[in-house]
Amino acid sequence: MTRATTTARRTVTLQQRPAARVRRRRLPVWAQSLALLVVLLAVWEAFSGRLVDPFYLPAPSAIADALAESAVAGTLWANLWTTVQETAIGFLIGALAALVAGIVFGRSPRVAAVLDPFLVALNATPRVALAPLFVVWFGIGFLSKVILVITMVFFIVFYNTFQGVRSVDATYLRVATVMGASQRQIFRTVILPAATPLIVLGLKLSIPFALIGAVIGEFIASSAGLGYQIKLASNTYDTAGTMAGIFVLMVVAVLIDLVLNRIARRVLFWQPESTERTTNTL
Repeated sequence: MTRATTTARRTVTLQQRPAARVRRRRLPVWAQSLALLVVLLAVWEAFSGRLVDPFYLPAPSAIADALAESAVAGTLWANLWTTVQETAIGFLIGALAALVAGIVFGRSPRVAAVLDPFLVALNATPRVALAPLFVVWFGIGFLSKVILVITMVFFIVFYNTFQGVRSVDATYLRVATVMGASQRQIFRTVILPAATPLIVLGLKLSIPFALIGAVIGEFIASSAGLGYQIKLASNTYDTAGTMAGIFVLMVVAVLIDLVLNRIARRVLFWQPESTERTTNTL
């Protein structure tokens, strides 16, 4: 084996080491998280019924029993499907409207300046206070929950999109104009790529609020949904059933976040890996 061949192999090995170290680090992080979860559940199980009254803090085993009971009865799946539908439809409509409005306002400073006081006033209005009005206006059915979700999602995505469009370096816009690019080309090749990280962040931040909006609407007036199931359990002082519904909401939020992280990695493929990892840990 020549010296040149040995040097080349060492160079390839050194280049592969950072990636290998990253793969080795990821597994311990997941393992540590899983170990921490197991420890917390074990401590919780030990304290409930011994140091803490299970009426106030039911054991994880009791919560699992309540969850299994509702799953076998079929009420869990029906209520979960209702909440997921309300969240998904409201999120899609609210996010799409916010993207369009954010881009239009970001490209039209005068329009943004004229309408800014109205947007600030609307954003300052607590959506929880509007929920009873939505029930009066649109009934206790599906529509009132979807509209509440839209209001929860819109302003988060709108302001992130608006800020992303407005934060594009003017030098890039001037260079593209000098090179003869049309407004459509400037938007597609300069503005949209620069604004995409903030847009993706706004979409990720709005998902939990969309879920919260659907559940709040179900709390106030509904005949189906996870919020309705949690409210029904709390009205009968069934703390295990209440926490079982809350646990399902937590799982749904985590799963949606995992899906959005994968989508974000594909959309933001041009970002450095270190930046991507930092963003995913927020």
